[in-house]
Amino acid sequence: MLTFLGRRILSSAIVLLGATFIVYMLLAYSLDPLEDLYQSTAPNKEQLIEARVRLLDLDTPPPVRWLKWLGGAAGCVIGQCDLGSSWVTGQQVTSLLGSAIPSTVQLVSMSTVVAILLGITVGIVSALRQYTGFDYGVTFMSFVLYSLPSFWVAVLLKLWGAIGFNDFLADPSLSPLTIVALAVVAGAIWQAILAGPWRRRLLVFGVGAVATAALLAFVSATGWLLNPQLGPVVIALLGVGTAFALTAIFAGLRNRKALYTALTTVAVGVALWYPLQFLFQRATGLMIIVLAVATVGIGALIGWLFGGADRSVSMRIGAITALVVGLLIFIDRIMQVWYAYSNASKINNRPIATIGSQTPGLNGDYWVETLDTFTHLVLPTVALILISFASYTRYSRASLLEVMNQDYIRTARAKGLPERVVTVRHAFRNALIPLATIVPLDIATLFGGAIITERIFAWSGMGTLFITSLGRADAAPVMGYFLVIGTLLVVANIVVDFLYAALDPRIRVNA
Repeated sequence: MLTFLGRRILSSAIVLLGATFIVYMLLAYSLDPLEDLYQSTAPNKEQLIEARVRLLDLDTPPPVRWLKWLGGAAGCVIGQCDLGSSWVTGQQVTSLLGSAIPSTVQLVSMSTVVAILLGITVGIVSALRQYTGFDYGVTFMSFVLYSLPSFWVAVLLKLWGAIGFNDFLADPSLSPLTIVALAVVAGAIWQAILAGPWRRRLLVFGVGAVATAALLAFVSATGWLLNPQLGPVVIALLGVGTAFALTAIFAGLRNRKALYTALTTVAVGVALWYPLQFLFQRATGLMIIVLAVATVGIGALIGWLFGGADRSVSMRIGAITALVVGLLIFIDRIMQVWYAYSNASKINNRPIATIGSQTPGLNGDYWVETLDTFTHLVLPTVALILISFASYTRYSRASLLEVMNQDYIRTARAKGLPERVVTVRHAFRNALIPLATIVPLDIATLFGGAIITERIFAWSGMGTLFITSLGRADAAPVMGYFLVIGTLLVVANIVVDFLYAALDPRIRVNA
């Protein structure tokens, strides 16, 4: 494996080296940093041009300048990066990247994770419900979302997702007609997902519609949106539902050890809700990360203690259930400051932001700052999710349909294995192989910055750095941007090879 990794790193370094040379030459011959001076009417125009030529070393041939830049970039291997500086602002490129990369990571990470999970889940359900109303509906929506211009989606989100929702919060009540319409739509979606005979469909439709109507009526009557909280009761109900769902998918409800693991994990999480409220008063980012790791560990430990025929399954279900319950507790704690946040003078009862990454002048503790970050993230995140969701849905659907028609799937069914086992343990893993190529490369590409989304929502990330520097004919930040993205793409290609080997035992990285 080390030999394979060494070969891949060496070949990737050669490719990256050639790519940086090509990009540097393109920038050197297409950008003119003297253009503004040529049009200047200043009396010392010639002196200004000469000074900039010396500053940017324009008298030196571009290949030689590239070698000088490469020498500074090579220092990144030992932690001594010298990628030059911006001649417009005078800032070091490493400093510009140091402020742009965290902003882009913050914007892209949540949208990427949600789009992958949601897209794969919906695509798999669509494949399992092939040629049904749900499948046709998902296919139609996927093509619509895939074809929509990103700038138009972003503008609509600002209009309806921010301005419209903020106006709605002035009087967050729903009319009976609206509640009935939304309940009917929800019931139709649930019966399409679960499918089955008509009697089962009607039952699911009725239960889904009534439950949705009751929930919406409660939210409307109590003004829950003005001061939303979950509390231990709602967390317990959602946790129990999650426990049954995860057990049914990964182990089957007949596996009592796995089910008891999930339910015990939920009980432990709800019991810890009370002491955690005191601990959260001094919360920091590092504390939340440590608690998240401990949460997963506790869930896995509960699964190990229950054991069972397949202890690893119980541990996996316990860890995932613990993570979901921990996330619900985290969301509940953030929601507890919603009322104070919305009524702050800087927010003025309009909590969903349309531009920027934070509210200027807003003071508060960790939870207020986190909520402020989330309210600024929600619109650009949804915009990126809608765009990525469509492609992941189509890929996962097509991949699973191809796998389900393979001979080994028919053999597994002929041996009498339950359909859940055939789908989850045999088909799903192999259906992920094509996605293993797409997802890492998409993640690396997204870290280049969603240029249009960042511009519309005034988000200062990698995309904004690239487009601004390119417009100013400032080559050094553009080369720094390309070096980061090129390195990420190289790493993503190596990760793809290892994912192949992990998903398909026939593939070996040392072959």
